[in-house]
Amino acid sequence: MIRFENVSRTFSRDDGSTFFAVHNLTLEVREGETLALVGPSGCGKTTTLRLLNRLIEPTGGRILLGGEDTATVDAVRLRRRMGYVVQSGGLFPHLTATRNIGLLAEIEGWPRDRIDRRVAELLELVRLAPAEFQHRYPFELSGGQRQRVGVARALMLDPEILLMDEPFGALDPLTRAELQQEFSELERLVQKTIVLVSHDLHEAALLGDRIALLDKGELVQVDTPDALRRAPATPWVESFFLGRDAAAIQ
Repeated sequence: MIRFENVSRTFSRDDGSTFFAVHNLTLEVREGETLALVGPSGCGKTTTLRLLNRLIEPTGGRILLGGEDTATVDAVRLRRRMGYVVQSGGLFPHLTATRNIGLLAEIEGWPRDRIDRRVAELLELVRLAPAEFQHRYPFELSGGQRQRVGVARALMLDPEILLMDEPFGALDPLTRAELQQEFSELERLVQKTIVLVSHDLHEAALLGDRIALLDKGELVQVDTPDALRRAPATPWVESFFLGRDAAAIQ
């Protein structure tokens, strides 16, 4: 289980003043669930995700992973326990799909035959035939294929946690819908604890067991998509979920 305990993160403006990107966040992510972080632009979604793997350090509070304070864990080893998927796959353009997926295993010192077996297994998992795609470079892949390779890379070391920062946001609507459905099926197969950042309520409701709604760096409400629709905690939540985007969580 992941637990944020009164976590805050401040940043400095050009004029020397500071502002809270995340403020007194207390939130649990249950083992094996997919939690979607949703809210307006600038609400702290991505900052929250990066605090978890210590790409950003908190300025207050603490984050516990399985009861252990992540601040006491070596940052590199911590990140090895977490796969990370970003928009457009974030692939290295000069490496083939196989090298992109297997790079962390190379760094960990895995033998080549073990890496190749694992890469082939993961390509099959994300519906890319190894014989056809393993030697392709990112420029030879479509946007959806690059994102599939990005997901495979995040799963290479079999991490216990998967972090996804608007993973399908850069795709065209048809490809986005296809990958959302595929990932919904993949969730059941890989059985990971997943934290997903999204600005798309339909995506959050499709993929998330629960949705955490953030605004101005603070947690407003966290619950299942159906509960958020039926019992919003504040008028703002009601407006956010039942007004403009009501159809997204029906």
